[in-house]
Amino acid sequence: MSGDRDFDELAGHFDSRIYGSPKGQIRLAILKEDLQTCLPAAGSGISWRILDAGCGQGQLSLWLASLGHQLVLCDPSAQMLRRAEARFAEQTPQANVEFIQSDVQNLSTRLEGQFDLVMLHAVLEWLAEPQCAFDYLLPFIKPAGLFSLLFYNRNSLVFRNLIRGNFRKVASDDFRGHHGSLTPANPLAPQQVDTWISAAQLKPLLTSGVRVIYDYMNRETAQQRSLPDLLEMERRVCRDATYIPLARYIHVLASRG
Repeated sequence: MSGDRDFDELAGHFDSRIYGSPKGQIRLAILKEDLQTCLPAAGSGISWRILDAGCGQGQLSLWLASLGHQLVLCDPSAQMLRRAEARFAEQTPQANVEFIQSDVQNLSTRLEGQFDLVMLHAVLEWLAEPQCAFDYLLPFIKPAGLFSLLFYNRNSLVFRNLIRGNFRKVASDDFRGHHGSLTPANPLAPQQVDTWISAAQLKPLLTSGVRVIYDYMNRETAQQRSLPDLLEMERRVCRDATYIPLARYIHVLASRG
């Protein structure tokens, strides 16, 4: 849709600045731990049908495929989707996976059926009409199926600018980064998302903060800490209601019905 953003021109940027950095590794670790609380037990022989809407380069789906689940990956970016396909071909060539180039709003014209788990991770904040995309995905969730929603937390962005002294930016209520920036133009307030979840009659099962600590550390200090040390501290606070509102991203795992 007009005003939405895809990442054809920034696919390489994501490799180095997100996926290849502690930022992406912390995010992936917390999401895996959250999803492991609901996935069928390893060796159970149960295979879920899972939709990764806005899959990016497919790192999380790659892990789910390795557990034997059936995946449908969609993304509006041809470059992102090609990179995801290449990862699957290299690492899990026998995976039951389908790739669809489509934005969320048009997915119903390309895809049929329902899913045990629908994932929408770090997508809504890049869209001009995020609630519409949220609503479009609801029919794809099976009764008693799960919705895994990860969104960029507006409150964290406000607080980070306040402690950096960027008072004019906060007063302007405009947090857009420069061209090529990976700061989304439409960060979401948790209260806003809670309203959508309630209206959709979804039942939250688990809420976690993703990068509660790391994004507030100065660069030199962060570089001095090992990834295991960073993860240990993130795990200490990521599911504590005191600290979740400060996280850069918030992950909500909810059940339909």
